[in-house]
Amino acid sequence: MSIFTNAGCLLTVATTVVLAAMSPRTATSATTPCGGLEECRVLVEINATDGDIGFHWVVDAEEMVTMHIEDPAGAKVFENRAFHELWQQYYSETRGESSEPKCRQGLAEPGEDVVTLRQFARRFPRGSYAVTAVTDEGEVLSGRTPLTYYLPAAPDSVKFSGGVVTWQPGTALGVCATESELWQMVSDGVLPVHPMNVPVKEWEITLALDDGSHREFTLRLPARGSQAQMSVTISPEFMNSVGPDTPAALEVGAIGGKLSAGDDDNATFTELQHVCLHQDQGCGPGAD
Repeated sequence: MSIFTNAGCLLTVATTVVLAAMSPRTATSATTPCGGLEECRVLVEINATDGDIGFHWVVDAEEMVTMHIEDPAGAKVFENRAFHELWQQYYSETRGESSEPKCRQGLAEPGEDVVTLRQFARRFPRGSYAVTAVTDEGEVLSGRTPLTYYLPAAPDSVKFSGGVVTWQPGTALGVCATESELWQMVSDGVLPVHPMNVPVKEWEITLALDDGSHREFTLRLPARGSQAQMSVTISPEFMNSVGPDTPAALEVGAIGGKLSAGDDDNATFTELQHVCLHQDQGCGPGAD
């Protein structure tokens, strides 16, 4: 079920357990420190292959019992709260993500939500987001963190062969916007710059097994300076732990933003689907 209301706001979620159980692939880092909080960050994540867009957040502080986030206009977009045993023991880091609707009608299933990039930018306006938490002793902790639309281009030419992943810097956002649409959004002020001109700080690589084990190999690599690279060998220990004909999916993400302003967590991913590890008999239709 979508967590977006018809009014375009996030529903309040009164639990932190749900957040802890979210996908481990979300590898957001955070602004440190964030006012009275240890960390906080809001960001935009795009899957340029599947065509979906999400709003992500991460907040860290000690002994929280409640926390909420407000957009630049002061509207509350998220809140969580501990109850009973968790209230007695508190919580610290909490992170999560919105649902990720398709960015084009042609990509969506019948009845599925569709939110274009332009619509998403109106729903989650750029600017300073306020984060407020309360500890078990009633102390109020607060900080602010920016949401920007410096969206890095999706990695291009992603390949996987013999345990080695390679890719190249991209110039666009995949299926979520055509070249003409990107330039029009720059002209209209929806995007401050074209994605091909957004600096990338890091590359994030995730090889996720699709065999029911929920195991994955994930790491980040520098995209700038003398240590920058655009290839990586998946750990032999991980590969040796995988049996023949194991289906998997590979993602390479560009992590970046307006680096000069400390905005370096927006993420755009390219996905290589239907990967077949240690192929013998094959992993089924579409697997390579």
